[in-house]
Amino acid sequence: MLKVTRAPSRYVQGKDALLNLKEHVSTLGNSFLIISSKTAMKVTKQKVKDSFEGTDTTLLFDLFTGLSSMTEINRIREIVKENNIEVIVGIGGGSTLDTVKAVAYYENLPIVICPTVTATDAPCTALSVIYTDEGNFEKYLFYPTNPDVVIVDTTVVAGAPARFLVAGMGDALGTYFEARACYKNNADNLVAGKVSEAGLALSKLCYETLLSDGYKAKCSAELGVVTEALEKVVEATTYLSGVGAENGGLAAAHSIYNGFTVLPQSEQFMHGQVVAFGTLVQLMLENSDMEEIEEVINFCLSVGLPVTMEQMGLGDLSNDEVMKAATVACAKGETIHNMTGDITPEALYSAILATDQLGKRYTK
Repeated sequence: MLKVTRAPSRYVQGKDALLNLKEHVSTLGNSFLIISSKTAMKVTKQKVKDSFEGTDTTLLFDLFTGLSSMTEINRIREIVKENNIEVIVGIGGGSTLDTVKAVAYYENLPIVICPTVTATDAPCTALSVIYTDEGNFEKYLFYPTNPDVVIVDTTVVAGAPARFLVAGMGDALGTYFEARACYKNNADNLVAGKVSEAGLALSKLCYETLLSDGYKAKCSAELGVVTEALEKVVEATTYLSGVGAENGGLAAAHSIYNGFTVLPQSEQFMHGQVVAFGTLVQLMLENSDMEEIEEVINFCLSVGLPVTMEQMGLGDLSNDEVMKAATVACAKGETIHNMTGDITPEALYSAILATDQLGKRYTK
């Protein structure tokens, strides 16, 4: 199979970038449906309107209900049809962005992505994570193209609670290690090809940026200010992680997240928190050198990412519940099978418990 590399057509990042929205989307159409959460709408609506001031562009704003499900996707599709919308704009977090990407795909329309938090690498990817109406993981939707335009306003991102940036660093933490596993095992990436050197290099740069600037970026986010470190980490969690994950592929860390979502306790943790812990579990499965594992653990502790199940709020899980999560994570089609060998639920169960025990040694 051939190596395949893809990315968004245009990526824009910087302070008050939303004030330049029109400049980057004017060729896509003349009627825009802007979907965002209530909080994101409050923070960004005026910037969007100011960007289009003095033009005859039609702007229609609508609130996202909060869940990336087929029910919400179909609701928004009806709005598109009723109003002859030409361009879809998603402003908000990962669930909002995953939803509008699906709408744009089904309606065959251009898509503009404007993340207000960087908790996941959803902005740049050509896929959506879809959940059931009850909030359980249902499936991935894969698209033939990446978003047309991604605009990251770092003033908005810096103004969000720092925990979202930290969660984004957790999601980005797995990027290099999952890409490395796929590259080593000649596994497919997420764009129907093999891992390219570019995909692996972007993934590695993502990890290196987290190590060098992650803690400084967290300090900036806690104060709500934009610094060079914050800009670098936002690019890492948004572009390097998103493009790196797609072109580098996924392995155990994200499958472990999918497994834990079947547990009732899953509502209390963020995606990136579990991916960070899942990255450590993946390193345990690979029997990686302790030097590398310690580097990842120390990074997690420095920015506030979990290294034990208790730190995720899952310290009271029974062994049966851990096995249930491990079984789901090892289901047919899960990316954990991009790892070396055939990872069984029993092997993953053992690795989860061993990683938890190891993490406790560093948190006493």
